[in-house]
Amino acid sequence: NMHKLKNRYPESIYLMTGLHPTDVKENYKEELDFITKTLKNHNYVAIGEIGIDLYWDKSFLKQQQEAFRFQIRLALKNDLPIVIHCREAFDEIYEILNQENCDNLRGVFHCFTGDLNQAKKAISLGFLLGIGGVVTFKNAGIDKFLNQIDLNHIVLETDSPYLAPVPFRGKRNESSYIIYVVEKLSEL
Repeated sequence: NMHKLKNRYPESIYLMTGLHPTDVKENYKEELDFITKTLKNHNYVAIGEIGIDLYWDKSFLKQQQEAFRFQIRLALKNDLPIVIHCREAFDEIYEILNQENCDNLRGVFHCFTGDLNQAKKAISLGFLLGIGGVVTFKNAGIDKFLNQIDLNHIVLETDSPYLAPVPFRGKRNESSYIIYVVEKLSEL
Protein backbone atom coordinates (compact mmCIF):
# COMPACT_ATOMS: atom_id res chain seq x y z
CA ASN A 1 0.00 0.00 0.00
CA MET A 2 2.78 2.46 0.77
CA HIS A 3 4.38 1.83 -2.62
CA LYS A 4 1.04 2.44 -4.33
CA LEU A 5 0.70 5.71 -2.44
CA LYS A 6 4.27 6.69 -3.41
CA ASN A 7 3.49 5.95 -7.07
CA ARG A 8 0.35 8.07 -6.84
CA TYR A 9 2.18 11.06 -5.28
CA PRO A 10 5.82 10.68 -6.33
CA GLU A 11 6.72 14.32 -5.64
CA SER A 12 5.26 14.36 -2.13
CA ILE A 13 6.00 11.01 -0.53
CA TYR A 14 9.37 9.58 0.44
CA LEU A 15 9.63 6.10 1.90
CA MET A 16 11.92 4.38 4.35
CA THR A 17 12.22 0.72 5.16
CA GLY A 18 13.24 -1.12 8.27
CA LEU A 19 12.32 -3.71 10.86
CA HIS A 20 10.65 -1.95 13.79
CA PRO A 21 11.97 -3.26 17.11
CA THR A 22 8.54 -4.36 18.34
CA ASP A 23 8.32 -6.58 15.24
CA VAL A 24 11.59 -8.37 16.04
CA LYS A 25 10.61 -11.95 16.83
CA GLU A 26 12.01 -15.43 16.17
CA ASN A 27 11.97 -14.85 12.39
CA TYR A 28 13.82 -11.51 12.49
CA LYS A 29 16.63 -12.72 10.21
CA GLU A 30 14.09 -13.54 7.49
CA GLU A 31 12.57 -10.09 7.94
CA LEU A 32 16.00 -8.45 7.65
CA ASP A 33 16.67 -10.46 4.50
CA PHE A 34 13.41 -9.17 3.04
CA ILE A 35 14.38 -5.57 3.88
CA THR A 36 17.78 -6.03 2.26
CA LYS A 37 16.16 -7.36 -0.93
CA THR A 38 13.51 -4.62 -1.14
CA LEU A 39 16.18 -1.97 -0.62
CA LYS A 40 17.58 -2.92 -4.01
CA ASN A 41 14.24 -2.43 -5.79
CA HIS A 42 13.04 0.84 -4.30
CA ASN A 43 14.33 4.34 -3.82
CA TYR A 44 14.13 4.58 -0.03
CA VAL A 45 15.44 7.70 1.70
CA ALA A 46 16.20 6.15 5.10
CA ILE A 47 16.32 2.95 7.13
CA GLY A 48 13.76 3.11 9.91
CA GLU A 49 12.11 2.96 12.29
CA ILE A 50 14.80 0.82 13.81
CA GLY A 51 16.16 0.57 17.33
CA ILE A 52 15.22 -1.02 20.62
CA ASP A 53 11.94 -1.02 22.51
CA LEU A 54 11.93 -2.40 26.04
CA TYR A 55 8.59 -0.92 27.06
CA TRP A 56 6.33 -3.80 26.02
CA ASP A 57 8.60 -6.82 25.97
CA LYS A 58 12.21 -7.46 27.01
CA SER A 59 12.36 -11.07 25.89
CA PHE A 60 13.79 -10.24 22.44
CA LEU A 61 16.44 -7.74 23.58
CA LYS A 62 19.36 -9.70 22.11
CA GLN A 63 17.56 -10.06 18.77
CA GLN A 64 16.60 -6.36 18.78
CA GLN A 65 20.23 -5.45 19.36
CA GLU A 66 21.36 -7.69 16.49
CA ALA A 67 18.65 -6.34 14.17
CA PHE A 68 19.54 -2.76 15.08
CA ARG A 69 23.24 -3.31 14.44
CA PHE A 70 22.51 -5.08 11.12
CA GLN A 71 20.28 -2.25 9.93
CA ILE A 72 22.81 0.42 10.91
CA ARG A 73 25.38 -1.37 8.76
CA LEU A 74 22.84 -1.71 5.95
CA ALA A 75 22.21 2.04 6.11
CA LEU A 76 25.93 2.78 6.06
CA LYS A 77 26.46 0.45 3.11
CA ASN A 78 23.74 2.30 1.20
CA ASP A 79 24.67 5.79 2.46
CA LEU A 80 21.26 6.30 4.08
CA PRO A 81 20.31 7.95 7.37
CA ILE A 82 18.57 5.96 10.08
CA VAL A 83 15.43 6.79 12.03
CA ILE A 84 15.68 5.46 15.56
CA HIS A 85 12.81 4.17 17.66
CA CYS A 86 13.93 4.31 21.28
CA ARG A 87 11.59 3.39 24.09
CA GLU A 88 12.99 2.67 27.54
CA ALA A 89 16.29 1.75 25.85
CA PHE A 90 18.49 4.83 25.40
CA ASP A 91 21.57 3.29 27.05
CA GLU A 92 21.32 0.12 24.95
CA ILE A 93 20.93 2.15 21.75
CA TYR A 94 23.69 4.58 22.63
CA GLU A 95 26.11 1.73 23.30
CA ILE A 96 25.50 0.27 19.84
CA LEU A 97 25.68 3.67 18.15
CA ASN A 98 29.01 4.31 19.87
CA GLN A 99 30.35 0.98 18.64
CA GLU A 100 29.12 1.54 15.07
CA ASN A 101 29.96 5.26 14.99
CA CYS A 102 31.59 6.68 11.86
CA ASP A 103 31.38 9.87 9.80
CA ASN A 104 28.53 8.57 7.62
CA LEU A 105 26.30 7.45 10.50
CA ARG A 106 23.49 9.97 10.78
CA GLY A 107 19.78 10.25 11.30
CA VAL A 108 17.00 11.16 13.69
CA PHE A 109 16.03 10.00 17.16
CA HIS A 110 12.36 9.73 16.29
CA CYS A 111 9.91 11.00 18.91
CA PHE A 112 12.69 11.91 21.30
CA THR A 113 11.56 11.71 24.94
CA GLY A 114 14.87 11.53 26.76
CA ASP A 115 16.52 13.98 29.14
CA LEU A 116 19.06 16.74 28.47
CA ASN A 117 22.05 14.46 28.97
CA GLN A 118 20.64 11.92 26.52
CA ALA A 119 19.86 14.69 24.03
CA LYS A 120 23.46 15.90 24.21
CA LYS A 121 24.76 12.34 23.74
CA ALA A 122 22.56 11.81 20.67
CA ILE A 123 23.63 15.14 19.19
CA SER A 124 27.30 14.38 19.90
CA LEU A 125 27.00 11.37 17.58
CA GLY A 126 25.56 13.57 14.82
CA PHE A 127 21.88 12.76 15.32
CA LEU A 128 18.91 15.08 15.22
CA LEU A 129 16.09 15.01 17.77
CA GLY A 130 12.62 14.36 16.41
CA ILE A 131 10.21 16.56 18.36
CA GLY A 132 6.47 16.04 18.06
CA GLY A 133 3.29 16.21 20.09
CA VAL A 134 4.98 14.97 23.26
CA VAL A 135 6.52 18.43 23.73
CA THR A 136 3.00 19.73 24.50
CA PHE A 137 2.31 17.13 27.20
CA LYS A 138 2.24 18.51 30.74
CA ASN A 139 4.57 15.96 32.37
CA ALA A 140 6.68 14.78 29.43
CA GLY A 141 9.79 16.62 30.60
CA ILE A 142 11.40 17.59 27.31
CA ASP A 143 9.90 21.06 27.60
CA LYS A 144 12.25 21.63 30.56
CA PHE A 145 15.43 21.61 28.44
CA LEU A 146 14.63 22.05 24.75
CA ASN A 147 15.48 25.75 25.08
CA GLN A 148 19.06 24.57 25.64
CA ILE A 149 19.18 22.69 22.33
CA ASP A 150 20.15 24.56 19.17
CA LEU A 151 17.34 24.50 16.59
CA ASN A 152 19.79 23.01 14.09
CA HIS A 153 19.53 19.75 16.06
CA ILE A 154 15.72 19.55 15.99
CA VAL A 155 13.40 18.00 13.42
CA LEU A 156 9.67 18.59 13.72
CA GLU A 157 7.49 15.52 13.31
CA THR A 158 3.95 14.35 13.88
CA ASP A 159 4.15 10.57 14.44
CA SER A 160 0.68 10.43 12.90
CA PRO A 161 -1.64 8.81 13.79
CA TYR A 162 -0.09 8.64 17.27
CA LEU A 163 0.84 11.16 19.96
CA ALA A 164 -1.42 14.03 18.94
CA PRO A 165 -0.43 17.29 20.62
CA VAL A 166 -2.53 19.12 23.18
CA PRO A 167 -5.40 20.06 22.62
CA PHE A 168 -5.95 16.85 20.62
CA ARG A 169 -4.13 14.48 22.95
CA GLY A 170 -5.67 11.02 22.92
CA LYS A 171 -7.21 11.54 19.50
CA ARG A 172 -5.92 10.55 16.08
CA ASN A 173 -2.93 12.69 15.14
CA GLU A 174 -2.59 14.31 11.72
CA SER A 175 -0.02 16.41 9.90
CA SER A 176 -1.98 19.65 10.25
CA TYR A 177 -1.38 19.51 14.02
CA ILE A 178 2.31 20.26 13.53
CA ILE A 179 1.44 23.91 14.16
CA TYR A 180 0.85 23.07 17.84
CA VAL A 181 4.32 21.55 18.08
CA VAL A 182 5.83 24.63 16.42
CA GLU A 183 3.91 26.97 18.74
CA LYS A 184 5.10 25.10 21.86
CA LEU A 185 8.67 24.98 20.61
CA SER A 186 8.64 28.71 19.88
CA GLU A 187 7.35 29.39 23.41
CA LEU A 188 10.24 27.40 24.84
